[in-house]
Amino acid sequence: MTESSGILVGLTGGIASGKSTVAELLAERGALVIDADRLAREVVEPGTPGLAAVVARFGDGVLRPDGSLDRPALGRIVFADTVARGDLEAIIHPAVRARAAELTAAAPAGAVVVQMIPLLVETGQQDAFDLVVVVDTAPEEQLARVRARDGLGAEEALARVRAQADRERRLAAADVVLHNDGTPADLADQVDRFWTELTGSPGAEIH
Repeated sequence: MTESSGILVGLTGGIASGKSTVAELLAERGALVIDADRLAREVVEPGTPGLAAVVARFGDGVLRPDGSLDRPALGRIVFADTVARGDLEAIIHPAVRARAAELTAAAPAGAVVVQMIPLLVETGQQDAFDLVVVVDTAPEEQLARVRARDGLGAEEALARVRAQADRERRLAAADVVLHNDGTPADLADQVDRFWTELTGSPGAEIH
């Protein structure tokens, strides 16, 4: 986005780091938040070209009886086969980026648009944004949150954390780091400061 059209922010962080919480706080303060995970679900809804492409590649076995995507069935295929996972990403990622670009282009003049992308660094998108914001948390806290949130054992949780870019790569790509090792109020205070620095305004709904 140009200066006249607003600011484009890429928001990312490791699994269970608190990205969604930060996105909600930014939305309260006036940002337009675009959630890549939500778009990834939308682009494979029944009737979409994305779902047709997935079925063409993986077969009717990834469909539920009602014609919707059977995510567990697809997951069993792609998590066991790196080539299959790459094929799926080649279908999903361009569709998500195209939809995010449409939503960004439709934003009001002067808007702060925040694209929340869990794999922003892994997919090499950091240079596409005016600012990259990384939500960071200590690895031990991250593992504890993953286990508690998803009901996973230690090894399963560690595998999910390791499947993403390492912490150092994310931090190296960051223009702004929000530290989420303290209380919710601590995180909200950091978002307040970031928003004020970004816009020159504390926003209408800061608590």
